[in-house]
Amino acid sequence: MDTQYFDALRGVGLGVVFLLIIMAEWLHPHSRMQRPWQTNLGLWLVDTTLTRVVCGACGLVVAAWAADSGFGVLQVLHVPVWAALLVSVVTLDLVSWMWHLANHHFPWLWRLHRVHHADRAFQVTTALRFHPGELLLSLPVRLLAIALIGIPVEGVLLFEIVFGMMNLFVHANYSLPEWLDRFAGSVLVTPSLHRLHHARSTTTTNRNFGTIFSVFDRALGTLSRSPAAAQFGTGVVDPDGAQQMSLLAALKSPFMPQIS
Repeated sequence: MDTQYFDALRGVGLGVVFLLIIMAEWLHPHSRMQRPWQTNLGLWLVDTTLTRVVCGACGLVVAAWAADSGFGVLQVLHVPVWAALLVSVVTLDLVSWMWHLANHHFPWLWRLHRVHHADRAFQVTTALRFHPGELLLSLPVRLLAIALIGIPVEGVLLFEIVFGMMNLFVHANYSLPEWLDRFAGSVLVTPSLHRLHHARSTTTTNRNFGTIFSVFDRALGTLSRSPAAAQFGTGVVDPDGAQQMSLLAALKSPFMPQIS
């Protein structure tokens, strides 16, 4: 698959979802808050530029190599395309779940990941707020998973789109109706589930690690729930005590003395 077509398709899909969530947050916000979008969008620009230079569409390249070489579980078993697509999304989301868990349990990874959690205003641009070091370290993990599982090119494309859209959705400053939140949350991650993960309590911060599916947290005993409309503080204390990090402070913070 042409990498430019892949980037365009993913970009259009994510752009549409981003705008829809912005509208939902404006019309019916979960809570009123100041949007620290400058730092979040600044990190997104840094991340996008750096990962494009370092990797580009390397996930597609690895998937194409696995298919041509017959490497990986799905390729060896000659799994039908429809099943391979489903397995691709589920297994890569599980890999993401495990990586997220590791980011909370290894101090040297947490130093990078806490930049994401330092956003005091939980809203859609929080989904764009990641330290570039965290993204670079995650690349070999995901590429290895693509190769070992034998994810097809179409599976990588589908996962990237679904994961990107769900990443925006679960960070929305928006609440689903309670009945829908309970129903959808039995399988998928909802904003209320992920908002609890961003709460200022260390107990709930180490819960709800999923992005697409909530079933991994449910099966492994790391799922916590709260009412969809529940109000509580989110974020962590910045090293300099500021309410919000500047872009430069966010980039430097993993290498500074940590308070929490």
